[in-house]
Amino acid sequence: MKVIGLIGGMSWESSAEYYRLINQRVKERLGGYSSAKSLMYSVDFAEIEALQVQNRWDEAGELLADAAKRLEAGGADFILLCTNTMHKAADTIQKSVSIPFVHIADATCEAVKAQGLKKVALLGTRYTMEQDFYKQRLIDSGLEVIVPEKTDRDTVHNIIYEELVQGVVKHESRLRYQIIINCLMKRGAEGVILGCTEIGLLIKPEDSPVPVFDTTVIHAHTAADMALK
Repeated sequence: MKVIGLIGGMSWESSAEYYRLINQRVKERLGGYSSAKSLMYSVDFAEIEALQVQNRWDEAGELLADAAKRLEAGGADFILLCTNTMHKAADTIQKSVSIPFVHIADATCEAVKAQGLKKVALLGTRYTMEQDFYKQRLIDSGLEVIVPEKTDRDTVHNIIYEELVQGVVKHESRLRYQIIINCLMKRGAEGVILGCTEIGLLIKPEDSPVPVFDTTVIHAHTAADMALK
């Protein structure tokens, strides 16, 4: 079994989900007492969030690259970044190590294509929805991607930072997300990518009229399968 390296802490709420999902997947596949061999380096999200707000992405990327180096030195065979937004620093992280970096958008794109969908909605932080580092990667892979209107993007972003990363899950916020998903469906979305690793804490498949692609689940399962390959 290969050793999975996880850069976590963004937020620790979703990083805990990664650990749970990876180990569940390994147990399902191997049975018995089996669990995943893994390492996690968890950063202080307060530092990362401050750098995001100040548009100091290069500095945030260097912090994550340092975490990746530590994981490689600790024996990781490949690395996952347990967040969507900070994949803005994916190139910086990959260049810092000699082991593979498993991009969350690539794993998600494969899952979408496996269901034969072409046009998907993307929900996430404001950075993920509005900047090209993530969205363009999906487009380059052959998907048509739409995002909510400005007011709805603000709603999605604020619920993530003010509630979900704090471990707060509110029924009224779920309803607001469902309204936004319905609007995107009316614009032609055949599925919705939960492009923030915390959104899966709020929105489940049964909460959406179109297929939901939870990036946390997809990324974690991809890691477990790679470890067992």
